[in-house]
Order: sequence, then C-alpha cells, then structure tokens
Amino acid sequence: MRHKWKELVQELSFITKGPTFDALLPPIVFATANGLLGLNPAVVIALSLGAVSMVRRVRRGQVWYYAVGGFVAVALAATFAFFTRSPLHFYVPEMISGGLLLVGSMVSLYIGRPIAALVSHVARGWPLAWFLRPDVKPAYELVSWVWAMFFLVRLLIMLFLLRQGDAYDLAWASILLGWPFILLLLVFSFVFGRWQLQKLGGPGVQEYLEGKKPPWEGQLRGF
Repeated sequence: MRHKWKELVQELSFITKGPTFDALLPPIVFATANGLLGLNPAVVIALSLGAVSMVRRVRRGQVWYYAVGGFVAVALAATFAFFTRSPLHFYVPEMISGGLLLVGSMVSLYIGRPIAALVSHVARGWPLAWFLRPDVKPAYELVSWVWAMFFLVRLLIMLFLLRQGDAYDLAWASILLGWPFILLLLVFSFVFGRWQLQKLGGPGVQEYLEGKKPPWEGQLRGF
C-alpha cells in the first residue's frame, strides 16, 4: 500500500511540476485586484504577473512554448475583460478552451483514439500501438468518458455563473474547478485506469515492447 501511495505522489509530481501554481495564481490575483482597485489595474496586474511567470519559466529552462502559452492565456483573458469592460469576461477564454476539450474528448472517442491514451502517449512516449490494443484501449476509453463528463459539468457551471453576473463566484469556480479539481480527477483516473488495465489482462507497456507472451503481469507503473 505504501508503495502505491509513493507511486501516486510521484505521478502527481510528474504531472503538476512547474505550471500548476502559475495556472492557479492569475484568477485569484485578477479577482482580488478587480475588487480592490477596479478593472484597469486588475488587467495590468494580471498581464504583469503573466509576464513574470513566463520569464521565470524560461530562466528555469522549461520548454519555451509552455512558458509563452501560459502568458498568451493570461493575455487573452485580460484582453477579453478590458475590451468588453467586464471582469466576467476574463474567464471566457477558459470556457472556450474547456468547450474545445469537451469536443476533443468526444471526437477522440468517436474516431477510436481516446484522449486519455493520446495524452499519456505524448507525455510518456509509450507506443501508440500499445494503447490501441483491445486488451488495453477500453481502460483509456472509460477514463476519457470521465474526462468528457468533467469538462461538460465544469463548462455548464461556469456558463451558469456567467449568466448570473457575479464575478467573484465565477472567479472561485475558475479556481476550484481548475487545478484542485483536476488533481482529484487525475488521481481517480490513475487508480481507476490501472484497475481497469488489470481487469483487461493485457500486457504492460514494457512487456509489449519486449514482445513477451502471456500470461502477463500487466501495467505495474503509470497509466
């Protein structure tokens, strides 16, 4: 049991290393600055924070397009809020990206390339052919359905709060339904996905790469 918990902590560290705090900070700072100082100062502060985060990531040697992507996300949010003169619209780009993730999840399932498998393939470099085996793929399909439901519920909640017109409630929804809830989702995906892989009885990725014949141990690390 201790070994499993240690592995889970290592997996979360692998996933959240670097951008997690930077992703949580802008909505908090923007909502606070808007309440205390008004929209224009909040926009300037959010942009400044985004620029500082970008420079810090680059100086730490992180992949440059992650750093630039984080700044662009904050800049788009601030631009929406500034030109519409509404702090509510700071969160519109986040809703758009959430909608795109929902569509992407559904499309991935429709074409037989579940998004959970594609994300793991890109992040870990495991061969895509392993993910698409009939004794592996169903586990990633189930997890992808869970992700799609999460993206849908989060989008509906934020759209409802947008219509209500309460910037503070929307800010807190953005924060709580962002990385904190996503971390819970990733923990569930890891535990549930590994359990499903064991039930399917397919080979672990290393066994697949080595061409081992059954019976297999199955995937013993990662998902």
